[in-house]
Amino acid sequence: MATDPPEDPRKELRAAWDDMIASLERARDAIDQPELMPAPQNARSLAEGYRYLMGFVHSAVERAFHEDPARPHFRNALSIINRATIDNADAIYFFAPIDGRDSYLIQGQVEDPREWRGEEPPAIGRKAPHYVIFEASQGVLAGDSGSLRELRPGKKTQTGRLDSSQLHVEEDGSFEILLAPKRPNGHTGNFISTLKVEARPDPDDPNRPSDRYANYISGRQLFNDWEREDAIHLAISQLGAQDPAPLEYGPTRAAEELRRCGGIVQGQMHFWNAFWTILMGTYGHREGGIPGVEFPRNAFNTINAASGATGGGMSTNLYAGGVFELDPDEALVIENRIRCRPQYIGFQLGNLWGESIEYANSLGSLNGTQSEVDPDGVIRLVVAHRDPGVPNWLDTTGHREGFLTPRWAYSETPPPDQWPSINAKKVRFDEIRKHIHESTRTISPEERLEQIHIRQQHVQRRYRVF
Repeated sequence: MATDPPEDPRKELRAAWDDMIASLERARDAIDQPELMPAPQNARSLAEGYRYLMGFVHSAVERAFHEDPARPHFRNALSIINRATIDNADAIYFFAPIDGRDSYLIQGQVEDPREWRGEEPPAIGRKAPHYVIFEASQGVLAGDSGSLRELRPGKKTQTGRLDSSQLHVEEDGSFEILLAPKRPNGHTGNFISTLKVEARPDPDDPNRPSDRYANYISGRQLFNDWEREDAIHLAISQLGAQDPAPLEYGPTRAAEELRRCGGIVQGQMHFWNAFWTILMGTYGHREGGIPGVEFPRNAFNTINAASGATGGGMSTNLYAGGVFELDPDEALVIENRIRCRPQYIGFQLGNLWGESIEYANSLGSLNGTQSEVDPDGVIRLVVAHRDPGVPNWLDTTGHREGFLTPRWAYSETPPPDQWPSINAKKVRFDEIRKHIHESTRTISPEERLEQIHIRQQHVQRRYRVF
């Protein structure tokens, strides 16, 4: 449907530009204005705050100017360019806009996916990502509103999901997934519903219809073996929308997109500051915090399943979190005990903006393949400012404080008595060996360099642009 152009396009576009800049200024205030609950105000944190802000600008440009549910494309929701929300260093975060009233087809091609079926992976050769999940959802992307009120029950709805444990793949590695409000009669292939009848009313509009149609398809590709697993290049198309001619672009649409761009950045900056400070209690308990879920220092909160109340996240994950606080001569020894084997185990560090700590050129994360397991079955990790010479070192890169984020993914959540457990103990750096398993080997400088080399190569492959 065509929109009449404004009487003075130049004036309208300048006004929209000014509105966008005003929103970006309000987003910038979240870096250093106390009432907006920023991360600690030291030189490094302030500098990283501006980088963090520009990551949201990068994402907002893509989202505001290049989203079209009739002609969708998968894009990175988070990446090495825009790190946020304590992003998982093992993950490609992908998403595409859709209109859940219509039908879509996702197509992909994978290398060897035997692990998805619970089989042993091949000893050599390329492999599929360790774990993949697709989730169709209705509502804003987490943080867009700028308000914690978006987390209230009834504001967001997941209409359907499919993960790699259930994904049918052809012999040649190809697969297709149908997205639609209802599975067609006779259809037996991969399917994700884009419609759910929501039992809970919208807290802001109780008279809103209960039919919720997805407006995004999103997901994760998780990598365990960074040396041999390759990303899936996904394609998506709306069925029946083959017209190659896009809508005519004009001042009214450009003005809307300019304003949306600024609004996304402002919303994300304000929301996540409030999320870490209020809900997660990063700097101590605040009114509105979630008991048992608030982040303790040098310890972990109660393990919880992903939910809207805690910002969403991957719906098959169990999460825990905390904050490390370490002086130069201190370290944190972490013990991760697994009762029921998950599809994925990961541990990531983040700065207090929620950016993942550098994971290509340093050891800001470790997963189930990268970690060595002790003879008693426990995964013991050491968080420290310098290399302690143990295999499972997590490098703070000099941050005195930062987020601790373990993740465990289960296609079907086990009963709570089968959930993993995790604990941490602060120790003197020169006494680390007294607090880890006696069989822990010493890793050589050459081995450490090889670890980094593998990570660098993988991250380049993961985020290649051609």
